[in-house]
Amino acid sequence: MSLSACAELSRCFAAAASAKPNSGKSNATAVTSLAVRSPIGRDGAVLSVSRSRKTSRIVAEASQGLTYRDAGVDIDAGSELVRRIAKMAPGIGGFGGLFPLGDSYLVAGTDGVGTKLMLAFETGIHDTIGIDLVAMSVNDIVTSGAKPLFFLDYFATGHLDVDVAEKVVKGIVDGCKQSDCVLLGGETAEMPGLYKEGEYDLSGCAVGIVKKDSVINGTNIVAGDIIIGLPSSGVHSNGFSLVRRVLAQSGLSLKDQLPGSNITIAEALLAPTVIYVKQVLDLISEGGVKGIAHITGGGFTDNIPRVFPEGLGALIYDGSWEVPAVFKWLQEAGKIEDSEMRRTFNMGIGMILVVSPEAANRILENRGQTDKFYRIGEIISGKGVTFS
Repeated sequence: MSLSACAELSRCFAAAASAKPNSGKSNATAVTSLAVRSPIGRDGAVLSVSRSRKTSRIVAEASQGLTYRDAGVDIDAGSELVRRIAKMAPGIGGFGGLFPLGDSYLVAGTDGVGTKLMLAFETGIHDTIGIDLVAMSVNDIVTSGAKPLFFLDYFATGHLDVDVAEKVVKGIVDGCKQSDCVLLGGETAEMPGLYKEGEYDLSGCAVGIVKKDSVINGTNIVAGDIIIGLPSSGVHSNGFSLVRRVLAQSGLSLKDQLPGSNITIAEALLAPTVIYVKQVLDLISEGGVKGIAHITGGGFTDNIPRVFPEGLGALIYDGSWEVPAVFKWLQEAGKIEDSEMRRTFNMGIGMILVVSPEAANRILENRGQTDKFYRIGEIISGKGVTFS
C-alpha cells in the first residue's frame, strides 16, 4: 500500500480514532486491528486502520549483487515510519482498515502503482496500468474476506493528455469489472511544473464490506495449518525500482525477448496484476480459510508473518510452485541473493491462504483444469518465514 493518503476516503472516515486490541476484548471507544494478527472485537466498537510500508531514499549501489536498497527503496525505513505512525494512530499496519457499520465492517485500502508507471511511459502502453491500480487495493481488502463495493481513483499530471488519460481510466474500469465493484468517482489533477512532460501518477482507494462474524483475521491459525499459494502473472506492481536498475545494467531493452521465454521483457513486466477477488471469495465460501496475505512490497518475508499470531512461523517448501522466467532473469542479471528476491518480489505467488489441512485437501482435489493452486508450505511453531 502507498503511504500517500486518499482525500476522498479520509473525508469519509475523518472522525475515526483507533487503538490496538491486545486481549481480543473490544475497547469502549474505538479499537483497531494491527495487521491480521490481532483479534477483532464483536460488539461493533472496532476500528482498524491500514498503513503500508512503501518508501524510498537514494543510497549507494552495492559492489556485489543488487538489492532493493541499491535501487533507492529502503524497506526497513518504511517499517520504521510505520512504527512511528503507530504511536500516533495505534493499529496502523493491516492490509485493510476496518470500520464498524451495523453487523458488518467496511474494509478500505489505498495504493498506487509505483514506478511500474515509468515502463508505461517508455512503452506507451497505458491501457492496463489501471488494472494494476485497482488490483493493489482490492487484493488488500479481500484478505479480510471483504467483497469490494466501490473504487475511487486519483490521476495527476502536469499537462492533461486526454487520450492517454482515457486509456488509463479504461484499465481502471476493466479492473473494477474483474472485482465486481463500481468505479464510484475520482479526481483528475492537472499541475503544470510538478511532473515531466508525458508523465502522470496514480492512486486509488477501494472500499468493501464483510459481516463481523465472517472476518478473516488469522487468530485461529495453528501449527499444522497449510499454506496455499495462488500464482501471480509476474512482478505485479512492486519492486520496479529494482527491476529498472537490473534492466539498465543488463544491456537489454524492453523490446528484447525475455531470456527463457517467448515474450518480450516489456510484455513480461507490464503484465497486469492478477485480481484475486473472485478466487479468494469463492474459496472462503467453501470454509476452512483462516488467514490471507497479499504478497506485495516485502515479498514473502514481510507479508506472510502478518497473518498468523505470535509464536507461529511459516515453513515454505522450495520448488513447490513454478517460478516465472522473469524472476529467474532478474536474479541472474542482477546477481540478487535469494533472501533479497524473497523480500522484494512475489516470486510467482501473488496471494497466500492459510487453511486447515482438510480445506487444503478439498481445494487441491477440487481445482479445475484452469485453476492453479499450490501447497507451498505449512504453519510451524517459531517465528518468521523459513525455506526448506
